Amino acid sequence: MRPQLREHARDAIEDFVRHHVEMSGGSGVIIGLSGGLDSVTVSKLCCDALGPDRVLNIYMPSATSSAQDLRDAEELCCLTGAELCVIDICPAVEAFRSILPGMERTDVAGNVMARCRMVVLFHHARLMGRVVMGTSNKSELLTGYFTKFGDGGSDFCPLGDLYKTEVRELARQIGVPQAIIGKAPSAGLWGGQTDEIEMGMTYDELDQVLFGIEKGLDDEAIAAETSISMDKVSRARSMYRCSVHKRKMPLIPKLGVRTLGLDWRE
Repeated sequence: MRPQLREHARDAIEDFVRHHVEMSGGSGVIIGLSGGLDSVTVSKLCCDALGPDRVLNIYMPSATSSAQDLRDAEELCCLTGAELCVIDICPAVEAFRSILPGMERTDVAGNVMARCRMVVLFHHARLMGRVVMGTSNKSELLTGYFTKFGDGGSDFCPLGDLYKTEVRELARQIGVPQAIIGKAPSAGLWGGQTDEIEMGMTYDELDQVLFGIEKGLDDEAIAAETSISMDKVSRARSMYRCSVHKRKMPLIPKLGVRTLGLDWRE
C-alpha cells in the first residue's frame, strides 16, 4: 500500500504554475533553494513551465548549512540556467538571538531561521512583482513538519499533493541529478539533523501510513496492510492529528453570512 505518482503529475504541476503565476499578475517566481530534493524539484519544474529567466532561486545559508548544499544548488542552476542569489541569514538570526529568550534550543532557533528565510523570499517577491513558490510536500504538510509562517509560508505549493516518495519519482522523471535525489532529507537547522531520524521512521514508512489515513483506514488496518509497527503507525497518526491547525487559516468565529476559512470558498 504505497502512493503512486500519477502519469500526468508533471504536466499538471507545470500547468498549475503557469496558470497561477498568470492569474496573480506575477512576472515570475521566487524559490528558496536549499539544495535539497523538494526545492530543487520545484525550481526545475518552474524553469520548465515558465522559462529560467522568470525563476529566481535564493540560497539562504545559516551557521549550520553544509557546503554540499550550496554546491547542489549551484549545480541545479547550471543545469537549468536560472539565477541563483546567495543571502546569508546569520546576521538576522544573531539579531534575534540578542533579543529573544530560549535561542540556545535548536528547535526554537530552527523556527527563527525558517521565518527569516520567509521574510527574505517575500521581500524579493515584493520588489520584483513575483510570487513565492513553496517547496513543502504532502508528507510534511500532513504531519506538520514545517515551520508555520516559515518554510510553510508561500503563495503557492506545487508539490503539496505529492508524498515525499512521489517527489523522488518525479525528480527522476524531470532530470534532477541523482546525487540530490539520494541525499538524506534534512532541513539543515542543526548539525546532523535529518528528517527521518527526527520523525523516527523512513519516508517510505511514513508515506504508507499517511496514505492509509488518506484512504480512511484505522491504525490496525494500516499496520496489517503495511507490516509497519503499531508504534510507528500511532506516531504518524499523532503527528497528523496534532498539526491540524498548521493546515488551516486562523479560526474565525462564525458571525457573517459566509465566513473565511469556514463556508466562504474561493
